[in-house]
Amino acid sequence: MISKNSAQKFFTTHNLVSIIAFIGILILASCSPKTPSVQEIVDSAIAQSGGPTIDNASIHFKFRDHYYRATRENGQRTFERCMDKECILQRDVLDSKGDFTRFRESAPIQVPDSMKQRYANSVNSVHYFSVLPYGLNDPAVTKELIDIHDVKGQSYYRIKVTFAQEGGGEDFQDQYMYWIATDDYTVDYIAYNYQVDEGGTRFREAFNERIVNGVRFVDYRNYKPKTQFPPLTDLDAQFENNELKLLSTIETENPEVIPIVSN
Repeated sequence: MISKNSAQKFFTTHNLVSIIAFIGILILASCSPKTPSVQEIVDSAIAQSGGPTIDNASIHFKFRDHYYRATRENGQRTFERCMDKECILQRDVLDSKGDFTRFRESAPIQVPDSMKQRYANSVNSVHYFSVLPYGLNDPAVTKELIDIHDVKGQSYYRIKVTFAQEGGGEDFQDQYMYWIATDDYTVDYIAYNYQVDEGGTRFREAFNERIVNGVRFVDYRNYKPKTQFPPLTDLDAQFENNELKLLSTIETENPEVIPIVSN
């Protein structure tokens, strides 16, 4: 038979062990790294890629057969696409309001209304991709942290991005996925689907990283999945398993960054 004193001693010891274990769990929980919010992740990614410099700078680069210039200053922006480096022969200009104008030898020319939006979208798209993830804090952007996932042994935050109809442009229905490295906040992979021209899905792998005046530029390998609209979250596994078809490389040539210093 167990005595009353022995029983009390047992339960006292048992309670003490339970309390110590509970305190230990609390300490471990408090020491565990906290997952940052999606806004904190995107802010860090933009800062890491040179966002504060991009805010007020002129950026020049060549893409395929055209020359591009982006000027951002005090919240305003002008995107240009030119046929020659000096921007004399033909210059397309897209301003902050979304107005598109084409100049030929410095004189504005008429562009059919049916083509204006197509040209504007083309100019905007090249400039948008050239400085990603800059732009992910635009008012029309909705961001969601899906999870933390490994790709080729590297840990990434997987961020889903969608757009509101108001301010999201003609392609507001497109969906994006960004893979942002958990250690240094670089964007190493991007996937998106689109609805125009019968629609489709693409997966892009960043390579050839360069830092120019504090701004990160990368080129991309552009892949296509076997099916038209697979879940974007499936594409990293398909990439690792060599199930994607390489369509092209997207190369930003000779990028220049000229900071604008306000008076």
